[in-house]
Amino acid sequence: MSRPGATILDADGLRLTSDEKAFFRAADPFGFILFARNVDTADQLRALTGEMREAVGREAPILIDQEGGRVQRLWPPLARKWLPPLDFVDAAKEDAPRAMYLRSRLIADELKGYGIDTNCAPMLDLARDETHPFLRNRCYGSDPDVVAALGREAAQGFLDGGVLPVVKHMPGHGLARADSHHDLPTVRLPLEELSDLDFAPFRSLNDLPLGMTAHIVFDGIDAAPATLSPHIIGLIREDIGFDGLLMTDDISMKALSGSAAEITRRALEAGCDLVLHCNQPLPERMQVAEAAGAMTDAAMTRAGRALAARLAPKPLDIAAAEEELDALMRRGPGDD
Repeated sequence: MSRPGATILDADGLRLTSDEKAFFRAADPFGFILFARNVDTADQLRALTGEMREAVGREAPILIDQEGGRVQRLWPPLARKWLPPLDFVDAAKEDAPRAMYLRSRLIADELKGYGIDTNCAPMLDLARDETHPFLRNRCYGSDPDVVAALGREAAQGFLDGGVLPVVKHMPGHGLARADSHHDLPTVRLPLEELSDLDFAPFRSLNDLPLGMTAHIVFDGIDAAPATLSPHIIGLIREDIGFDGLLMTDDISMKALSGSAAEITRRALEAGCDLVLHCNQPLPERMQVAEAAGAMTDAAMTRAGRALAARLAPKPLDIAAAEEELDALMRRGPGDD
């Protein structure tokens, strides 16, 4: 693999403009991410993902947020409508692990059909009473062991379908009382408690290929947001033990202050491998690409391992999987 730019970028619309094609050829981002504005029909979506890869001349990873519930970019008729994760887990009860695997396996099948090979899930943040509503029903539960087990099933479902999972939001966003799309959340808990609870699911899944940071301050560790903190990135690498490819959450979110170029440089200097930049005009994307430069040797090594996990989908009997999932979700208490 040539040395791509240390970025994941998006496009404005349903097809690449001539300016975007030229920019992507020059900047060579590691990957791309899709939003609802990029989705219309099946043929259009396949054409767009093809154009993105053609622009960089390789099978670049194409990401999407297809969690289910509010955070779902593909909807009927292009994809199934899914319950929010926490509601889904509550409905599945003791069958939640198997149900989560089947859900993720079916989502992977949907994504692969459009040329999308990376999903920004599972989300391993713990649901707390104080968790902000923007995040809470996107979580899988409030017990670290349960969240880790469900996250493992979700990740395996994606991998078996040929889709790379991205664990988020490292090292844990569940204690946030603010929406990081608009404000910078601050958490005031000792490191020992954070390590035992919020960090634990990520530690359990530290072997997965891709991760995403949280825009959140842990003020007992560092005054800087996790995405921009060498201390927190070091904790992700050492305490949590994650040596996968680490991307930022979207740096255009209001939780982070400063210019896009400045944030890009700080995130990479802190130890992130890639900068995710979304929903901004082309000139700002150009500034981010210039500030990011090419991926480091360490990032390239991690990227190689991540892409090696992008395997051909295992065979799937879709009708049987749907039937089994439907039966699990309809099973009542006491049913065998």
